[in-house]
Amino acid sequence: MISGIGASALGVSNQKTAGGSRSINTITFVIFLYFLIDFFLHLSARIPGYGVIRPTLLLVLIISLSLFFQREKVSGWSKDPVSSSVLVLIFYIFISLPLVEWPGSVIRNNLSEFVKAVVFFFFAALLIDSERRLKFFLFVFLACQVIRVFEPLFLNITEGYWGSRTHLGHGEFSQRLAGAPSDVINPNELGFVIVTLIPFLHYLLWSNGFKYKLIYLVIMPPILYALILTQSRGAFLALLVIAFFIFKESNQKFRLILVAVVVSVLGWSSMSSDQKDRYLSLIGKSETSNAATVDGRLDGIVREFSLGLERPIVGHGLGTTPEAKTHILGRRQASHNLYAELLIELGIVGTIIFLLFLARIYKKLSFNRLNIESLSSDEFQFYRMLNKSMIAVFWMYVVYSLNYWGLSQYYWYLFGGLSLAFHNILSKNIVNEGPVAAVEPKYPLAQRFSRQVGK
Repeated sequence: MISGIGASALGVSNQKTAGGSRSINTITFVIFLYFLIDFFLHLSARIPGYGVIRPTLLLVLIISLSLFFQREKVSGWSKDPVSSSVLVLIFYIFISLPLVEWPGSVIRNNLSEFVKAVVFFFFAALLIDSERRLKFFLFVFLACQVIRVFEPLFLNITEGYWGSRTHLGHGEFSQRLAGAPSDVINPNELGFVIVTLIPFLHYLLWSNGFKYKLIYLVIMPPILYALILTQSRGAFLALLVIAFFIFKESNQKFRLILVAVVVSVLGWSSMSSDQKDRYLSLIGKSETSNAATVDGRLDGIVREFSLGLERPIVGHGLGTTPEAKTHILGRRQASHNLYAELLIELGIVGTIIFLLFLARIYKKLSFNRLNIESLSSDEFQFYRMLNKSMIAVFWMYVVYSLNYWGLSQYYWYLFGGLSLAFHNILSKNIVNEGPVAAVEPKYPLAQRFSRQVGK
């Protein structure tokens, strides 16, 4: 029933979902896949004249209208705890708008960015409703991220492209690899793309047959080399989080230690002196201004939390962190900490709502793990590996968010929608296979989890 990450056909439009209703039609799902390609590969920057039609906005409108006209097929989705958290967050942002510091800035400049981010949750949660669609989504999403990494790396090797640089002091700079010219991501964001890729590639490819292992061995070394070139310290710490989960889950820990030692030696020997200095700054061994940037980042986090306490209840307004920092701290710079950003923009109330959203995502993944690990059938190997990769990504996101903004960025919303969709697909398959009995069909995994805890 369950094979590798590839698939040969799209989901059938009259297939039953976990909730018992029919699927959204295949055409809408295909448009969603194209939306992912357009968004991540920035086709408007690659195709002359294509951006005139505002393709991203147009695709969002088309998918949203299609979902609206087929709303009877997904009735009841809003009752799920993860979905309700997102809806409460949206409702809170709107009702608190008159109370924030700069409501005009929210409406004029920032609301559209939030909308473009949060739609990822709804599209993923409602359109990924079968195993085939799940595999198609994963293939398209991961392929886009691989392209985003390999394109600037190829340009670096063939043309000396870097895309960014960091100041070392005394008028000296160190080159850093950023996204390709048609992309819009800086080195830290490219590092984020890389560390998002690694757990999915590791669990979904390495756990399969020989050809998938070969693909893994071809892809992984260049990806890790590109990570070195970004000089992203946040991404390096995120990589350590992923490595911890891979090590913890492995039955071959000694072999992994040997591989880690070899990779570390090869990686260190391939670094320039500037790159080594930047990573050494994490442990206070830098001899350049890299050490000062670490201290400055930590001081900046403290100042941002203090700024959030200036208006602790409802915050300054969605997307107004740079504006608040300009007026109060005297320096305009986007937040590099999601949790400080939440407090600054949404206040304590909004922060609690968002953190509840994250907690409910993890609860879904925990339900999945409890049920999958109780099944011995190899038919659930794909689900088992996917859930392991998503747990690793979840905790990597939690850690990386200490050094990365996210309230109006796509990644938490897409991950939340994927988690909900995966949970529902897994629920349906487990119930159909028969391991779970006498449970309510609405939340079969949650009910079983409750019985296990009760014992």
